[in-house]
Amino acid sequence: MAPRPPRVLILGGYGVFGGRLARLLIKDGAEVVVAGRSIEKAQAFAKTHGGAPLALARAEATAERLRELSPDVVVDAAGPYQAYAKPGEDAYALPRAAMAAGAHYLDLADDSEFAAGITALDAEAKAAGKIALSGVSSVPTISSAAVSALIDDSAPLTEIALIESSIVPGNRAPRGMSLMRAILSQTGRAVRLWRGGRWTTAPGWSDPKRIKIEGLDPRRACLIGAPDLTLFPEAFAARSVLFRAGLEVPFLHWGLWASGLPIRAGLARTLVPLAQTYTRIAELFRGAGTDRGGMLVRVAGRDAEGRAQDRRWSLVAEAGDGPFIPALSAALLVPKLIAGELPHGARAGMGPLSLAEVEAGLSRLRVSTRRGGAPAPRLFEAALGEDWSSAPQSLRRLHDIWDEERFAGRARVTRGGSFLARLAGALFRFPPATAPDQTDIPVAVEIRRTDRGETWTRDFDGRRFRSHLSPRTTGAGGGLLWERFGPVRCGLRIRVRDSAIAFAVENWRLFGLPMPRALAPGTSAREFERDGRFHFDVDLTSPLTGLIVRYQGWLRPEGEG
Repeated sequence: MAPRPPRVLILGGYGVFGGRLARLLIKDGAEVVVAGRSIEKAQAFAKTHGGAPLALARAEATAERLRELSPDVVVDAAGPYQAYAKPGEDAYALPRAAMAAGAHYLDLADDSEFAAGITALDAEAKAAGKIALSGVSSVPTISSAAVSALIDDSAPLTEIALIESSIVPGNRAPRGMSLMRAILSQTGRAVRLWRGGRWTTAPGWSDPKRIKIEGLDPRRACLIGAPDLTLFPEAFAARSVLFRAGLEVPFLHWGLWASGLPIRAGLARTLVPLAQTYTRIAELFRGAGTDRGGMLVRVAGRDAEGRAQDRRWSLVAEAGDGPFIPALSAALLVPKLIAGELPHGARAGMGPLSLAEVEAGLSRLRVSTRRGGAPAPRLFEAALGEDWSSAPQSLRRLHDIWDEERFAGRARVTRGGSFLARLAGALFRFPPATAPDQTDIPVAVEIRRTDRGETWTRDFDGRRFRSHLSPRTTGAGGGLLWERFGPVRCGLRIRVRDSAIAFAVENWRLFGLPMPRALAPGTSAREFERDGRFHFDVDLTSPLTGLIVRYQGWLRPEGEG
C-alpha cells in the first residue's frame, strides 16, 4: 500500500507566498488545506490550483480545532510576524497549538525577534516529539545554506569578516499587504545590526548601496531587518552581518527611502497605517520595470593562509518565478519532517537544507544560480603588496576593514602656535592640545569601508574630524594612497620600515587642482606596535604654518580588554 500523502495546513494559503507554497506542495502530491480569513479567496484559489479551501484565521487555529483537521504539518504563511508580539498575547500560540495537536510547524517569518525567539518552545517540541522551525524562507534558510557553502569552499575561511545578503525583486512581483506592512514597520525605525564585532543600530531602509548581481542590471538596496541579523553573528562568528533589500524602479526605491526621513527625525512613529496607500501607489507603477529579481549572498574573510577572499552566491529569477523562492524552503522541508530526517526541537530555520538541496529545488523554477569568488586584499594590504605580511599583527588587524570597525584608546595632542596653524586646525576641526594637567585623553576611531575606499572618523574626547582614503592605483603594491581632508587631497606613499608603517606626502591638490610641491603639507606619520598594541604618531606640518597638529597614542578594537 502506498504511503498516505502528507496533509499540510497553510494559513495564508492563498497569499503571495503561501499560495506559491501550496502550488509547489500540490504538485508534489501533498494534501493541502488552503486556509485564511476569506473563504471566498480560499475557494477561488482552490478552484484554480487545487487544495481544500478553509476559513480559518490564525487566532482560531487552536489545538482543538487543529486536532479536528489532523494536519501533519502546519505552516504559517500569513504574517506580518512583526505584529504577533502584542501585549498580553502569546506570539507563539500557533506553533504551541500545532504541536499539541500532533503536527510539526513551519513559518516563513521575516522578523528577527520572532524567528530567533521560537527557541523558547524547544523543550515543548522535544517533549512532543515534534519540530518547529521559524524563518523557513529565503532568509535565513536559503541564505544560511549559501553562507555555509561559501565558507566551506576548497580553501575554507577561518576568519569571517562580513556576511552580507541582498534581495532585489522585480517590480512586477505581487505585493501582499503583510509584506507591505512588514517593510513599512521598519522604514525609518532603528534596525539592530552587528557591525565590527558590536551591536549598533541604523534606520531601516537607509544606507543605500549599489548591488550588482550577474544577469541583472545594477540596483540599489538599503539596510532592513531580517533574521540573519540576529542569528548569523553567533552561528558563523562573523564580525559584521548586513541585510539589504531594494526596489527595481528607482523613483519607488528613493520614494520609500524619503518616506523614512520623518520617522528618523522623530516626527512620526510608523508608516504602517499607510500600507494600503503605498500598495495602491506600487500597483499604479506595476508595469514599470521587469518581472526579474535576484538574491545575492556574500561572505568575505580570510582563509587559513591569511589570504583575503570575497565569495558570492547569487540567483536570478525569471518570468515572475521570484515569489516562489521564499516558499521553496518550506516545500523542501515538508518531506524531511514527515520522514523524520530532522532532530526534534524548536529553532530558527537556519541550516536544515544544504545549498545543493536548495539548488536542486530551484531547478524546478525558472531560476539560474552562480557561485564565485576572488582575492580581495584590503585598502592598505593592496597598497603595501608583499610588504603587508611583514607588518605587525596589530597593524594588520586595524587595517583589515571589510565593513565597519571601531577602535578605542588614549592619546595626547600638541597644536601649532602660529596664527595660520591655528586657522588650519580650526578649519579641519583638529582636536585641541591636551591640557597641561592631563597626560592623555580618550580617543576613538571608526573606519568604514566604502565603494571608493575608507572613511576614517577620529574622535578625540568629543572633537571629531574625518578623512577619506582611497587607492591611487588599481594594481597591488606601490604604496600609493590618496587621503582627503575636506578640499585638500594628499598623495601618500606608505612603506613598511623597521616593523612600522611610515607615511610620506608626495603631492597635494586643493579643490582638485594640483598645487606646488614646495607648499605641500608634510607628515612624519608612523604606525607601530608596542606591547602588542597598535600605536600611532602623526604630525602634520606646512611650510607656511609650521606644526599644525601632532597626535600620539594607542588603539585596540573596541570592546577588547
